[in-house]
Amino acid sequence: MAKRAFALNVSVSHQIAFLLRRGGRSFASQTEGEVRVTRVLQEKFPQAAAIRVVDISGGCGAMYEIHIESEEFKEKRTIQQHQMVNQALSEEIKAMHGLRIFTSVPKHRTG
Repeated sequence: MAKRAFALNVSVSHQIAFLLRRGGRSFASQTEGEVRVTRVLQEKFPQAAAIRVVDISGGCGAMYEIHIESEEFKEKRTIQQHQMVNQALSEEIKAMHGLRIFTSVPKHRTG
């Protein structure tokens, strides 16, 4: 029984980590566009520690705010990081009116 409880706790931990990675929102509460953009970014940035996509146009898909934390941005200037995101979303951007991009490199904890 103890082994099963541990497995359940690990499973719950992974689910919580996954939701936090996606900004704490479940797929059920995301718009179709948020889900689509998130999936594209997860595919294009497989090393991402966190990806959060929010439709800031009231749900119509005209404007998104994107936060990505990834090692892939290491040693790149902000403009280069944003160009990488724009390139990854080149097809999706065609249907958008605006895009806010926030990129960062994960901070490594010491100790």
